Amino acid sequence: MGFLYLLQGKDPLIFSAFISVGWVLLSIYSRFYEVYRYTRPVNILSLIVRQLVLFLLFVFAFSGLYHEMHIYPRAIVKYTLLCFLLIAIFKFAIYYLLQKYRVSFGGNYRSTVIFGLNKKTSALEKFFNKNPEYGYLHKKTYSFRNKEQSLNDCFEFILNEGVDEIYCSISELTNSQIADIVDFADNNLKILKFIPDSKEIYSKKLRYEYYDYIPILTLRNIPLEDSANMIIKRSFDILFSSVVIVFILSWLTPLIAILIKLESKGPVFFKQSRNGFNYREFDCYKFRSMTPNKDAHLYQATRGDQRVTKVGKFIRKTSIDELPQFFNVLFGDMSVVGPRPHMVSHTDMYAKKIDKFMVRHFVKPGITGLAQISGFRGEVETDKDIIGRVKYDIFYIENWSLLLDLRIISQTFINAVKGEDKAY
Repeated sequence: MGFLYLLQGKDPLIFSAFISVGWVLLSIYSRFYEVYRYTRPVNILSLIVRQLVLFLLFVFAFSGLYHEMHIYPRAIVKYTLLCFLLIAIFKFAIYYLLQKYRVSFGGNYRSTVIFGLNKKTSALEKFFNKNPEYGYLHKKTYSFRNKEQSLNDCFEFILNEGVDEIYCSISELTNSQIADIVDFADNNLKILKFIPDSKEIYSKKLRYEYYDYIPILTLRNIPLEDSANMIIKRSFDILFSSVVIVFILSWLTPLIAILIKLESKGPVFFKQSRNGFNYREFDCYKFRSMTPNKDAHLYQATRGDQRVTKVGKFIRKTSIDELPQFFNVLFGDMSVVGPRPHMVSHTDMYAKKIDKFMVRHFVKPGITGLAQISGFRGEVETDKDIIGRVKYDIFYIENWSLLLDLRIISQTFINAVKGEDKAY
């Protein structure tokens, strides 16, 4: 309601639109929403002050651009300070309420193990144990100085205890041990972080963070773990899926339903369990393109598949059969763009067979993805197909941007119009 005070009865539409867009852009630039469980209060205060200064300048710029609204400097300062007082109260209230919740009720915890025993890992273990408000439940610290300690035993403990995050001291591990730990973490959806020292680490984009005064490196930087990026992507998903549902599916669904029913008996929609974000199962919806059969949940469609109906052949070729998945997007199970979800039976098979396959589940699955527009859509005929798909999916996860999503959507539309060889 602050802008009503500032405008004093003038039309607030232009102001609210301009300020809202500006706020989002400034928040991304200043990383205003990048507050984590280990972030110190002084850092939160620093983020608020930086955002306050930038936003104040932004509102002044607006008053100069639309000077006919007669928004004066004193009113701008009062408005901005009031907004940020309320924001600061809310931000710190959430921060301390979450800490109180962790200490008092034992919720919102992440369990940890540490590989390697030295001064730095001892300090990190002490941090975990003496600061329950940060929400870390430390399970065990492993020393590899005696050769009897087996990595396989550690991995078994992590799986049995449901450990969420693994912290490694690089100086205490050999290169082969680090490689094994990286592979284990990727294939079992475990967050892997490193305590840096003089040893070289892989040439990846590393994120540098501090837990109190202890430096921590994160091996895989996933842009969609940032709050601002999550909000942007989810907002885009809701807007895009709503437009498709209202302006396309509202009239196309009855037509497709009639064609499907005229050719074969059975339901209009086909529902199939697939694995999504964090490996959770969800029901994925499509227009039915096959005659009802007991193998539909076990085997993909192949070239010349006799199960595919005539209508099904057309809607698969044009990707119309995928359109009901926009309801999955609206409900939050999927995203418009992301790694394509696989049948549960195939996911279990590929997780054991294909290295780093499970990395795809660090984000929501998509209706289309970078792998699909790069020639890796449809039937998996050889291991080369699924390895290529995983490679492109991991690149997407580590390099996400809204512009990349828009490019993938545009190319998907072009491919659907032209027709693709593997769309059968």
